[in-house]
Amino acid sequence: MKLSDLGQNGMLRMGFGAMSFSDFYGPVEDAQIRAILDNLLDLGIAHIDTADVYGNGRSEREIGAFFKATPGARDQFFLATKGGISLDRSADTPFDNTPAYLARALDASLTRLGVDAVDLYYIHRRDRSVPLADVVGTLDGFRQAGKIKSFGFSEVSPTTLRAIHAQSPMAAVQSEYSLQTRLPELGVTQFCADTDTTLVAFSPVGRSLLTDDPHPRSRAETMPFLKNNPRFMEPNLSANIAVTASFRALAADLGLTAAGLAVAWTLAKGAHVLPIPGTRSVDRLRDLAQGAARRLTHAEVDKIEDLLPMGWVSGDRYSDAQWHGPERYS
Repeated sequence: MKLSDLGQNGMLRMGFGAMSFSDFYGPVEDAQIRAILDNLLDLGIAHIDTADVYGNGRSEREIGAFFKATPGARDQFFLATKGGISLDRSADTPFDNTPAYLARALDASLTRLGVDAVDLYYIHRRDRSVPLADVVGTLDGFRQAGKIKSFGFSEVSPTTLRAIHAQSPMAAVQSEYSLQTRLPELGVTQFCADTDTTLVAFSPVGRSLLTDDPHPRSRAETMPFLKNNPRFMEPNLSANIAVTASFRALAADLGLTAAGLAVAWTLAKGAHVLPIPGTRSVDRLRDLAQGAARRLTHAEVDKIEDLLPMGWVSGDRYSDAQWHGPERYS
């Protein structure tokens, strides 16, 4: 299966973000993970997107255990993982794109997943100490060796994407993209549409702000990432919850959950966009799938964007510390 094939033969043009298989947004039990994996194909979701750092390998191990216990399942999924963020917490830098490190990281990911190759391998964060051309050359080597079928990059700028494409076309770029984070529209979405590259949109439901149950401050304080994220700190959080109330009401009027409508909006932005929401709940997974199956009219998209126009959200998407790694552009 190719990334461009997703959405064909009855499958949804939506993937699953398996960071949910770590404790990033709260504790998750093995049984919850298995229930999600058991339901993906039944709901028409054929893309799993994970990374070696999610739960220090736990996400990959859980997916690998599912494949081992479910004969034939691996062949039905488009499987993506990432490397390039060092798992060595004592390292001088959190990022490592050197050929030797990436080779070790990829082999370790393949072992945890229990597979000979992945369909897509991303550079999770760019390491500027390694020339970009060398990183692309390393990925091409992995592809020629049969360990990966395609490659991509995560959180990089349009200028970086053009430089990569000039050397070797990539399959995908992963960026945060949603009604509340529209930065990719400053060049990334256009690049993807023009080059047949898939924009894999993570956090399409705004880390809960675009759902029927946005995290209150008391809940955000229990999550290390959200605790210090500007959009989940006051007074920004209260403002964001208030302004999205009309979006939740519209979703209900359309017979969807707010999360489902957020996914539907993302898909309406073009055939080159593939949202990858995550969840620890099968019921919420079904809501997301219902949204992915809904094709919004132009009038519905206009109504959504009237309620939540570009720039509506209060607070930057990352704190200064959280901005370490993603490439900024304007």
